[in-house]
Amino acid sequence: MGKTNVRTLAGHLLRCAVLLGIACLTAPAARAQQANYLLAPNDLVSVTVFQEDDLATKSRVGNDGMISVPLIGAVHVGGKSVDEAAQMIRTRLAKGYLVNPQVNVGVVEFAKRLVTVLGQVTKGGTFEFPNQGPLSLLQAIGLAGGYSKTANPAKIIVKRRVNGKEVVTQVNGKELAGKKDAVPFEVLPGDTITVSESIF
Repeated sequence: MGKTNVRTLAGHLLRCAVLLGIACLTAPAARAQQANYLLAPNDLVSVTVFQEDDLATKSRVGNDGMISVPLIGAVHVGGKSVDEAAQMIRTRLAKGYLVNPQVNVGVVEFAKRLVTVLGQVTKGGTFEFPNQGPLSLLQAIGLAGGYSKTANPAKIIVKRRVNGKEVVTQVNGKELAGKKDAVPFEVLPGDTITVSESIF
């Protein structure tokens, strides 16, 4: 083998090693991200059962939080982690269907999670959550370019739907930003945030 071919082969092997290393690093991160994620409407979920290929299915989470699983029908997974959903399905399958079923649940496609930020911000509008993890109120305001010059950070109104009813919460963003031990206010998909105007 010539020197050129050796260098080409070495370069190819190096690229493969780098890509494999990246895959090994990102796969656990992706699994950890899904483990902390709570299933939401419109997520596309895969369900597999070890050595039971006929039970493998993909189902989109409905607005009622339900998915459909072979043999057992509708299962409420909305608001549950993938591990919790797998345990629920495992328990149902073990009742008269399978002996010690090994169930795996994963998210094939995340639903778009949107938040609307209005009022005294630089660029109000509706924004998609930047990742599948939690989003704090201050991070959401950051998506809108931050406060305008006339904003009153101490008076932020958050509206959200809870069990079909609108719930309004007033949050002191100035206090959240100023206190090191302040507990972040977590934004939920569908929230509408309005930053009030300063009267001065």
